[in-house]
Amino acid sequence: MIIEPRMRGFICLTAHPAGCAQNVKNQIEYVKSKGKINGAKKVLVIGASTGFGLASRITSAFGCDAATIGVFFEKEPAPGKTATPGWYNTAAFEIEAEKAGLYAKSINGDAFSDEIKQQTIDLIKKDLGQVDLVIYSLASPVRMHPKTGVLHRSTLKPIGAKFTNKTVDFHTGVVSDVSIEPATQEDIDNTVVVMGGEDWSMWMEAMKNAGVLAEGAMTVAYSYIGPEVTEAVYRKGTIGRAKDHLEATAFEITNDLKEINGKAYVSVNKALVTQASSAIPVVPLYMSLLFKIMKKDNSHEGCIEQMERLFSDRLFNGSEIPTDDKGRIRIDDWEMRQQYQDEIAELWKSISTETLTNNGDLEEYRNGFLNLFGFGFKEIDYTKDTNEMVMIPSIK
Repeated sequence: MIIEPRMRGFICLTAHPAGCAQNVKNQIEYVKSKGKINGAKKVLVIGASTGFGLASRITSAFGCDAATIGVFFEKEPAPGKTATPGWYNTAAFEIEAEKAGLYAKSINGDAFSDEIKQQTIDLIKKDLGQVDLVIYSLASPVRMHPKTGVLHRSTLKPIGAKFTNKTVDFHTGVVSDVSIEPATQEDIDNTVVVMGGEDWSMWMEAMKNAGVLAEGAMTVAYSYIGPEVTEAVYRKGTIGRAKDHLEATAFEITNDLKEINGKAYVSVNKALVTQASSAIPVVPLYMSLLFKIMKKDNSHEGCIEQMERLFSDRLFNGSEIPTDDKGRIRIDDWEMRQQYQDEIAELWKSISTETLTNNGDLEEYRNGFLNLFGFGFKEIDYTKDTNEMVMIPSIK
């Protein structure tokens, strides 16, 4: 079939298998170009199919020569209907890993469930024995609680007061004001249940009890802080409460892993184009300004550059892992440089549909969004008939 992008709001309803494969190959080539990392050798990535999770899996495999298991929840293809991009990403990753002689297997299902946790533990026992690194990179709007059976939905709302600020429709480039009503306590509680640290803790407890964590095993979850301009709807909003909970959970997990000398960290990452971030008002406009400034300064990074730097400069740098005063790894350090944030704050005052072309890089944002779904790669001929029925080798 001829596969073209079909948009609905901040979601693309189609994905291109060859484009997704190109995206994976590009990331692999970047990691290989940076040289070997003396890091983890048996890695579990929970949320492994897109964004930071995929980049973490690629960096583990092609930077550290690690055996990897990836867990995710993706839709497989059907005749005349494409899979979700994470499915095609994983298929491409496993094919490239096999070519490189690297172990790679994947599990598709609800990572919040007890069943998928057990299935993963069984696979680790059977094939790897133990893992020495667990990456937790889940981004889901809903969670079925495995103990109560209640379906919780996260919300993206400010806390305490109505929020109004500028945003952009990244498809049209139109800058407008957006207003969001404040969250209820139920909204806050549900968001913490979905996006906080409880599930991460459940994974680590289940793995420790099953004996599949190696001595000195490390686990890393991902968070974001961001600038003042987004804080009302992000860091000081419902998602921020969930991130606070996630960060507090790292200390609890570290305490729980004392007997194996394990450690849990939260890495605060840069603002990047992901399926999750594209849904957050204000953020695409902020990113378009940030990307232009960072590109001009040669400091702009995508997911793979961020994760390669996290692994090589922080996690496996040969000495103690540097953290801030709250115990967090700060790989958002370049984004949060004061001169960048001062420049964005100044531009924000006068940003409009008319000034965005000169002051921002919305094209970089749009391209990044299309790339998530396998579109926009110059190496791919999108007019060609393409087989949508690409399967993941390890998933029968």
